[in-house]
Amino acid sequence: MAYLKAKNGPLAGQRIELSDDEMILGRSPDCNIQVEDYAVSRKHARVLRVEDGFQIEDLKSRNKTYLNDIVLTDGIHQLRNGDKVAICDVIFNFYDDLPGGLSDSLDGSRLSVLFEGKDVGHSTIMSKLEVGSGRGGVQLSASPEVKLSALLEITKALGNALSLDDVLPSVLDALFKVFMQADRAFIALMGADGTLVPRWSKARRDDCEDTIRISRTIVNHVLDLRQAVLSADAASDQQFDASQSIADFQIRSMMCAPLFDFAGEPIGVLQVDTLERNKQFNEEDLEVLVSVATQAGIAIDNARLHDESLAQAAIKKDLELAAKVQAGFLPNERPHLSGYEFYDYYKAANFIGGDYYDYLEMNNGNLAIIVADVVGHGVAAAMLMAKLSAETRFCLAGTEDVAQAVINLNNRMTGMALDRFVTFLLVVINPDTHELFVVNAGHMAPYHRKADGSVDLVGEEFADLPIGIMEDIEYQSFAFQLREGESLTMYTDGLNEAENGSEELFGMEAIQQIIEQHDDAADVRGERILNAVLAHSDGEVQGDDMCLVAINRLTNP
Repeated sequence: MAYLKAKNGPLAGQRIELSDDEMILGRSPDCNIQVEDYAVSRKHARVLRVEDGFQIEDLKSRNKTYLNDIVLTDGIHQLRNGDKVAICDVIFNFYDDLPGGLSDSLDGSRLSVLFEGKDVGHSTIMSKLEVGSGRGGVQLSASPEVKLSALLEITKALGNALSLDDVLPSVLDALFKVFMQADRAFIALMGADGTLVPRWSKARRDDCEDTIRISRTIVNHVLDLRQAVLSADAASDQQFDASQSIADFQIRSMMCAPLFDFAGEPIGVLQVDTLERNKQFNEEDLEVLVSVATQAGIAIDNARLHDESLAQAAIKKDLELAAKVQAGFLPNERPHLSGYEFYDYYKAANFIGGDYYDYLEMNNGNLAIIVADVVGHGVAAAMLMAKLSAETRFCLAGTEDVAQAVINLNNRMTGMALDRFVTFLLVVINPDTHELFVVNAGHMAPYHRKADGSVDLVGEEFADLPIGIMEDIEYQSFAFQLREGESLTMYTDGLNEAENGSEELFGMEAIQQIIEQHDDAADVRGERILNAVLAHSDGEVQGDDMCLVAINRLTNP
């Protein structure tokens, strides 16, 4: 399937298949390929499927369409594999898949590399060179002058290259400086799935640009045996007799060397060839190529690490922004309810988390306090937490029956079929009667400290399944009186399951003992519990999100 791949702009990185006979590019939402840029015309250009491939036509756009940096004049123009199409400042590359697996990653060149799956029978290699895989590189027998010249060229080319998009063309540029007889070259790297993918190619002259067909057997030999190979005349070399690719394109001489990362693991191959019989490579050239490949492999590995570092930095920035967004779903201040004091604490294990708490004033004047825990943590849990926040507000606004509100919430969340569940605890305070109503969907029951200092679990026997597991669960509410001097403590399992270096849990009993032993203000009790958890963890990495809400009814407010 032919396609366009966006290199920048709003569609950067996207692969857009040319599935219709006519595909319109433009700013209008009606276009097959919408390019949201103010400089792009509503209908800017179109790509047509014809018998012998694809063509492009500018639709009298205001800012023109460019093909390989040349403005399109009136008429239709043929597209070739790898062509650059510019719609104002937005750049696409055109790729047309060929049988056998053409790669779209030959950035910047119209030279295509096609791996064929044909096997080559066992035969004698004209010349080969063992390639060292250790950190020390390879020992060469080439003259010091030749080796030094090659290394200086490649060092100069790679010295300031950081990303793969800089390193790969720099390597090929250096090859053409070192090997004056080379006509074409390409680099292929191992993909994440272990397959070899062409990443960049180069031709010395425009009339050299064509398709390089390479037998996978040749490349596998180079990688598996860690040998660089030389064919002094690939068109007649017996080793490649079964490779139609070599004979078809009359490659008179070719060299292929493996690339290794810093740890000595193969990461790809580097190949150069010449099409003219009087420009053959020799064994000394092969040794120089191995020297170049050794340094290029390490440079490519460093570039990979650099690219991964940039990607991680971008992810970190996105997560930091997501954390700020998530903070918007949590209360920005504690309730101002006469006769009561509140304390709350929230800390995600990562940048964002799946724990949730909130204070909501209901239509009848009651105050709802929610503490919930989405299974797991991270991005998926945080997204579900955001959905839970919105649905909870909707359900509590729809009815004054707190049990029915949770029933409705469960049905709505279960209907999403997300294969995730949420433990959910709802406590509603009637500020006039000081009666509290508790609905528990699979969460730890809150601790109730009474005026006499005793502590019990509130409504544990009324707890039911977590939200999101099964529809039509008949949740029940438990009512009790919170008297002056009494308190309620709600939390998530990130506290009681905090581990120390011996993998021992902090435990629910430890939380209960702190509440029993100290008649504290809400904030003091909350800080006391948190400090005890941190002391137990003793510097261990936080394994789960933590959330705690403490409520006190004041004496003689």
